[in-house]
Amino acid sequence: MSRTLGFKLGAIALLVVLLMIPLSMIDGLVSERQHLHDAVLDDIARSSSYSQQITGPLLVVPYRRTVREWKTHEKSGERFLEEREVRSRLYFLPERFVLDGEVKTELRYRGIYEARLFHSASRISGRFELPAQFGIREHFADYRFEPAFLAVGISDIRGIKNDLKLRLDDRTLSFAPGSGDTYLGNGVHVPLAVLDGKGAQAFDFAFDLQLQGTGQLDVIPVGRDSRVTLQSDWPHPRFFGNYLPSEREIRPDGFSANWQTSFFATNMEEVLRNCVRSPHCESFGGPSISVSFVDPVDQYLKSDRAIKYALLFIALTFAAFFLFEVLKRLAVHPVQYGLVGLALALFYLLLLSLAEHLDFALAYGISASACVLLIGVYVSSVLRSWRRGGGFTALLAALYAMLYAVLSAEDYALLMGSLLVFGLLATVMMLTRKLDWYGVGRGDTLRRVGAGPDAA
Repeated sequence: MSRTLGFKLGAIALLVVLLMIPLSMIDGLVSERQHLHDAVLDDIARSSSYSQQITGPLLVVPYRRTVREWKTHEKSGERFLEEREVRSRLYFLPERFVLDGEVKTELRYRGIYEARLFHSASRISGRFELPAQFGIREHFADYRFEPAFLAVGISDIRGIKNDLKLRLDDRTLSFAPGSGDTYLGNGVHVPLAVLDGKGAQAFDFAFDLQLQGTGQLDVIPVGRDSRVTLQSDWPHPRFFGNYLPSEREIRPDGFSANWQTSFFATNMEEVLRNCVRSPHCESFGGPSISVSFVDPVDQYLKSDRAIKYALLFIALTFAAFFLFEVLKRLAVHPVQYGLVGLALALFYLLLLSLAEHLDFALAYGISASACVLLIGVYVSSVLRSWRRGGGFTALLAALYAMLYAVLSAEDYALLMGSLLVFGLLATVMMLTRKLDWYGVGRGDTLRRVGAGPDAA
C-alpha cells in the first residue's frame, strides 16, 4: 500500500462526512413532500368531510321552572315573595345503546396524492327508560315541560348520506338539521311530543346512519350498556381512544371488532352532570371508541426510515472496499469511494420520487436494482475482477433486501435493525480477526497471523 493506514482512514471518514450533505438535503425533501401530502389530504377532507364522531342519541327535555324566594325590601325592610322563571333542560342517556356498522374505504386522488375516505353504514338502536317525574323529587308542580327531542351529535354533518328516519316504538319520525343542543355541537335531532313525566316511561329507538368521513371514526358509548360492532375492508386499523375492543379479528381483507362498556367504565352520567353545571363543556365527547383508517406506515415514513440507515450503508460499503484493499492488496482511490457513496445516496432520491407514483415495494425494488447494478458494474472494474464484483454486488443486494424487511416491519423494526447491525459487525470481526493491523499500517506485505505463506 502506497499510503499510510491513517491517511486512508482519514480520507474515508472525510468522505462519509461530506456525503451527509446530500443525504440531509434528501431528508429535508422527504419532510417537504410529507407536508405537501398532508396539506392535500386536509384539502380533500375539507372538500368532502373530516373525521367523524358520533355522540348520542340523548333525550333532551326542556323545561321552565318557577322559583320562589323570600327577599327583604331595601328601604322599607318589608319581606316579600319574589317569583322568577328559570329555563333549563333535563338530559337522559339511553339504558341500552347498540351500534352495528359496516365500513368500506375509498381512495380519492388529487394529482399524485391520495386520501382514504371511509363510508360507514350503521344501525343505531337502543332503549330509553325514564323514571317517574323525570327523577325530580321536590316541587314537581313548579315545572312546565316543553316538547322534548332526541338529539344525535355528528361532528361533520356533510358526511350524512341518507335521509334519516327514527323508529320510535311503532312510530316513524323524521330527523331535522342541527343537534338542538350546544353540548353535542353539530348533528341532527327529532322533535317529540310533550312528556308529562308523571309516570315511568320506556321506549325503544332505532335508525340507520350512512356516514362518510376521512381518517378516523369515533363513537361515544352513551348507554348504560353500550355495544359497538364494526366490520371493515381495511386491513390496517388502529384501535385507540379510551376503550379497546373486547374482541377483534384482523385479516388480509379487513377486520371485525366488538366493544362493550357500561356506566361503571364510562361514567357518562357524571360527565353529563358536570357539563350541565358548567357553561362550557369540553369533556362530554372525551371517552370514545376510536378506529383509524389511515396507512400506519406510508411511503414518506418508510423513506424517512430508510434514510436513517444511509450512514450505515455507506460505512459498510466503504468498509468492504477497505477490506479488499487490505486482504487483496488492491488500491482504491478516495474518488472511487466518493462515487460509490454518491450512488448509494442517489438510491434514496430515486426511492422517494418513484414511491409517489408506484407501490412502495415496486419503487424500492426498482431503485435498489438500479443502484446495485450500477455499483456492481463499477466495482467489478475497480476491483479488477468480475468475480469479486459479483460477490460485492450480491452482498449489497442482500443488504438492501434486509433493509426492506426492516422498513416493512411495524412493531419489530428496531429489533430487526439492531440484529442487522450486530450481525454485520460480527461478520467484519470474524473476517479480520487474524489480520496484522500493524503490518497494514507499515505498508508491509499483508498476512494473517498464524497463517501460512499462501494466506491472502
